[in-house]
Amino acid sequence: MSSSTSRLYLTCIRNTLEASMCLQNFPCQEVERHNKPEVELKTSSELLLNSVLICRNEAEKCLIETSINSLRISLKMKQTDELENILTKKFLRFLSMRAEAFQVLRRKPVQGYDISFLITNYHCEQMQKQKLINFILQFMEGIDREISELKVSVNTRGNLVATKFLKQFID
Repeated sequence: MSSSTSRLYLTCIRNTLEASMCLQNFPCQEVERHNKPEVELKTSSELLLNSVLICRNEAEKCLIETSINSLRISLKMKQTDELENILTKKFLRFLSMRAEAFQVLRRKPVQGYDISFLITNYHCEQMQKQKLINFILQFMEGIDREISELKVSVNTRGNLVATKFLKQFID
């Protein structure tokens, strides 16, 4: 994919996040003094807003689910071959195990996606909305770049090992 399609994909995600990140404090309707993310619980359909699915291609997509007090962003990363599939799963598992360091990263992604973020009204009150959006987009770009670098590194090392192995038989 070209950088122009990547730029369009990320711009579309940015615009959707800016439009949907108007979260407000909304206490639970069933349990007093509780405030749970409605996008996770889905207890009241009137508190859920329409979900938006943004696809760059069949293999790369972003699902943005919104409710009155929370927003969930789920990402399916590009995995064109088995090596990218393995590298992506291992790298994102490594990050998910450290979810508390990211504050908005969910430990377990939504079914069918590689990684998910949960932003609540508390995050929007404590952090700047624009910086949260920038973090999500930079995270997406960083993952793509990191997986590409890991793939090149594995391929380079594989070529080096194969060359040394073949030299044993030639010499």
